[in-house]
Amino acid sequence: MYKAAGAALLAAGLMLLAQSPKYGVGRAPTPEEIRSMDMTIPPDGTGLPVGRGTAAEGRDLYSRRCSRCHGPKGEGGDEPKQSILVGGKGSLKTPKPLKTVGSYWPYATTVWDYVNRSMPFDKPGTLTHDQVYSVVAFVFFLNGIVEENAVLDAKTLPQIHMPNRDGFTSDPRPDVGEKKPNKSAPKHATRKRGS
Repeated sequence: MYKAAGAALLAAGLMLLAQSPKYGVGRAPTPEEIRSMDMTIPPDGTGLPVGRGTAAEGRDLYSRRCSRCHGPKGEGGDEPKQSILVGGKGSLKTPKPLKTVGSYWPYATTVWDYVNRSMPFDKPGTLTHDQVYSVVAFVFFLNGIVEENAVLDAKTLPQIHMPNRDGFTSDPRPDVGEKKPNKSAPKHATRKRGS
């Protein structure tokens, strides 16, 4: 018992040391970095920034910044399976579902928010809002969700009905929903069984 407690204390101490400034790992974000990430985009698009883009405009950006990991046509690159963006339609009810933008994601705004915060992988958060709208439009185009010249912006993006939107349902748990009915607030979503 004493050995286990000692090992736990040693591990906790090492973790604290590893996080200290002495090792020069990481840094505090700048106020500008915090401001650029300080947005949450719900399914209805509230808070989407000004900007616009089309798949035609996003094609070159995707080729330069995204294709290494996601492949030239979203089929996956040198990275593991989760880097696949296209395909998988009809696979969610099979023993080997392929969860992609075109087969799984329920809201277009969630894709925009994810790309804005997390991509490109090696330099997340460095794309302008126009670039995010454009590259998302290109990924949607690859999935047959939008036409090549369809303009995505704060008004049109939330109107896109994703292929698996109906594969999700409201979450009825009392700890995640609103206390008072609010018809304008988006519902939390969970995946339906077998979807």
